Amino acid sequence: MVRYTLPQSPEIILTVKGKDSAKAREEAMDQLMELMDAGQLPTDLKEGFGPKQFVEVKEMEDAASESEDAITEAVQILSNLASLKLKVMESREEALKIRAAIDILFTDEPVNAEEITSLKDGFKVLKNFAQAQVRYRDARSKAEGARAILDEALQSPEPENKAHKSAK
Repeated sequence: MVRYTLPQSPEIILTVKGKDSAKAREEAMDQLMELMDAGQLPTDLKEGFGPKQFVEVKEMEDAASESEDAITEAVQILSNLASLKLKVMESREEALKIRAAIDILFTDEPVNAEEITSLKDGFKVLKNFAQAQVRYRDARSKAEGARAILDEALQSPEPENKAHKSAK
């Protein structure tokens, strides 16, 4: 649920399902029009009013929810990083063998059809490895921020709690 108010009438709260979005603001605009049509709006909006002018109302529990969402997203990012690292590690050895075999294409030595077919089949493995490696590098840079979010969330309580416990 998202809640909006008007800068001109902060006492008016319009509640809409979902998160803050253009669609949610349009629904809030519909509610506002209903209030105006019913004569229940204490403010005269002479200069007009648009969905972008709504002010989102957030409560303290919303801030806690956002922190929890950030933690959940951080864990998902790190889980994705772990999956990508595993994929890279599993395909690395075979991809390096195929990469070494590519050099045969650049020599004047004769090769048979089976070697070429095998090499062509290996290109898919090589491509998948290279793509996984690129995705892993991207994910690793994003995961740095996720790790920082988790580190902050996992910090021990304030020092006075430690002092209070040791006094017992």
